[in-house]
Amino acid sequence: MESQVRGGTRWKRFAVVMVPSVAATAAIGVALAQGALAASFSVSGQSFKVTAKSLEGTGFEQYGAIDSGYTLTGEKADHPVAVSAFSEARIQKLCQSVVTPVPLFGGAVSLTLTAGDSTDQQRQVYAKNLYIDVEDLGADATFRNIDIGVAAKDAKKGPGLNQDEVANKKTNPYGFAQQAESATLTDVKQTAWATTAGTFKLPGLHMKLQTGKHECY
Repeated sequence: MESQVRGGTRWKRFAVVMVPSVAATAAIGVALAQGALAASFSVSGQSFKVTAKSLEGTGFEQYGAIDSGYTLTGEKADHPVAVSAFSEARIQKLCQSVVTPVPLFGGAVSLTLTAGDSTDQQRQVYAKNLYIDVEDLGADATFRNIDIGVAAKDAKKGPGLNQDEVANKKTNPYGFAQQAESATLTDVKQTAWATTAGTFKLPGLHMKLQTGKHECY
């Protein structure tokens, strides 16, 4: 069974209709015993933008959650997200950008990260047990052997629920989820709040700081 999706969504409330997403950061976490990562940190007051030419992922699951963190002025804030999880993923031509307001430098400073700009899979970004907390997505997507409407706790095709989110009541194990044996996404554009992974390999990594606003899209 295959399903194709094109378009974008804006997450204004908790997990409604969800589509897969992909994001990446340069941080490498410490895996739990079962091979999944606990996103036990408070998210910053800044979301970040990500683009990718393509993503080939196996073991896909997705469910709704809440990321707790801050605003840029230090107030507590909660962010509704769609958590997309992959057992393994390869990403071609990854770009990640975040813009920080800094009046001293003309209003803003931009950090851009790029990696994996190759048709050779061995030179593409590789992630294992990848969890992405996303609020906005646009992509072309194909799912293989997809199940839509599964109870989140019963989604077994991917790395499983983030147990830290369950323990802290940031996701409902009985809520809506979907899963697929594999997924292919192309022309990905997304905004995310957090990413964690058991393993993150970034061939050809390049990081650049610039004054002004310079984003991946």
